[in-house]
Amino acid sequence: MSHASKAAPQANGAIAFIERIGKKIPDPVIIFMFLLVAALAITGVIGGMEFQTTGADGSPVEHTVKSMLAAENVRWMFDNAILENWLSFGHGVLGVILVVMLGVGIAENSGLLSALIKRIGLKLNEKWLPMLLVFLGIMSSIATDAGYLVLIPLAGMLYAGVGKNPLIGMAAAFAGVSAGFSANLIPATPVDVIIGLNARVFAESQNVPFETAAGEALNPATMHYFFIFASTFMLAFLGAWVTKRFVAPRLEKMDYVLPDDLDQSDFSVSEVEQKGLRMAGLGLLASLAAIVALAMGPLAPYTNEAGRTVTPYMNNVILLIAMVFAVTGVCFGYSTGKFKSLQDVVNAMVKQMNTFGYVLVLTFFSHNFLAVLSYSGLGVYITYLGATGLMSMGLEQFPVLLIIGFIITTALINLFVGGLTSKWMLLGPIFIPMLYQVNPNMTPDLVSAAYRVADSSTNIITPMMTYAGVILAFMRKYKPELTFGDVIAMMVPYSAAFLTVWSAMLIMFFTFNIPLGF
Repeated sequence: MSHASKAAPQANGAIAFIERIGKKIPDPVIIFMFLLVAALAITGVIGGMEFQTTGADGSPVEHTVKSMLAAENVRWMFDNAILENWLSFGHGVLGVILVVMLGVGIAENSGLLSALIKRIGLKLNEKWLPMLLVFLGIMSSIATDAGYLVLIPLAGMLYAGVGKNPLIGMAAAFAGVSAGFSANLIPATPVDVIIGLNARVFAESQNVPFETAAGEALNPATMHYFFIFASTFMLAFLGAWVTKRFVAPRLEKMDYVLPDDLDQSDFSVSEVEQKGLRMAGLGLLASLAAIVALAMGPLAPYTNEAGRTVTPYMNNVILLIAMVFAVTGVCFGYSTGKFKSLQDVVNAMVKQMNTFGYVLVLTFFSHNFLAVLSYSGLGVYITYLGATGLMSMGLEQFPVLLIIGFIITTALINLFVGGLTSKWMLLGPIFIPMLYQVNPNMTPDLVSAAYRVADSSTNIITPMMTYAGVILAFMRKYKPELTFGDVIAMMVPYSAAFLTVWSAMLIMFFTFNIPLGF
């Protein structure tokens, strides 16, 4: 079955240029290999160089760059390459991330997250369809596969069911899943953990206080929660407006086909899944009750010997969130028959870890590179040069320009280099200390929030995005001649709107001293 009219526009030169350049950029692992070698060579050349920075109290601080080619420093690298500089790097940040992924893996591989998306998606009212598809896309970012592989094709079927171009729904869902990747209503998501824990490492490596501008200590997993909570609703409304104002009018004039084998029952929620969702709901209540009991018992706040109040339940919020995912996933899996024994639960966690192999390889090289930067003093020297350059332009008096400049820089890099973690490992160690040195209001939570805004907003307009081919394949069911250039042209309005309004929202939080999180 086909529907009338205009053909999709051809990809323009800019899109082709981005694709050509992106394909020539090496894998991030290879980039960090070269950076590690380059760092060693540079310290060998400038080893012994002395320079001076200003300390937190205003007094001068003397620094000397160490040559990492000296015998004692070569021994240090070999002695610490596996444990201190990789597995234990940043207080064991890698292990914490793995634990979160274990919990999410149980929920995702049990089928819980896919069933939730289908259950909610099939109940949507046509009037609210664009906004709710964007919202569901944002929320599905805790389980990437479910968002891309379930929600986006489901959105196409929902629009086909009401007689509209399926690409409209797929574009809205894609905007939520990918461009809204850093927003969510759930605290301590894997993105929060990856960004927050590494931000703390980057700050501590150069003695930047890991605290807000008001001097309050930051919690890595929740330091952006107020901002991303508000961002979820803002992006949902904004995405719906873009869909109705720009995307839908254009795509409604485009012809499309409906496959003869299109079966909407493929995305229906079975009775078994309905039962599983009810059991998952009971599991959610049980896990929340357990968290309350822990927060009032063994993990209750107390005053330590130094007179400071310690809140163990907040310090362990990452483990508690992982427990919620695990309990609800187990309840769903057993009630639907997906899990028949504990071995199936173990297999679900192992399957999730199988997808994490690349991160282990990446972090081995990136963490060792960062350790060399810190130990040698080269990282401080790079920060010193960058901060001196920015201050020579008088930008220390214009913090908003610093935020905007960093957002634009990250957004442009994201067009050519994919992967949230790899870019953060590349940009974070430089910009967190550098921007703080230029203006102390550029705290780690603010800089990392700016990174999240820029990285998410341009995900949908880069050919380097991991799921680019998958999205194109889904959309070609309804428009066989579609190219990824056409997809990018379709998504540009979302990207431009998200980047502009989201950046303005972050600047508003900064200007009016609204806490980004807790």
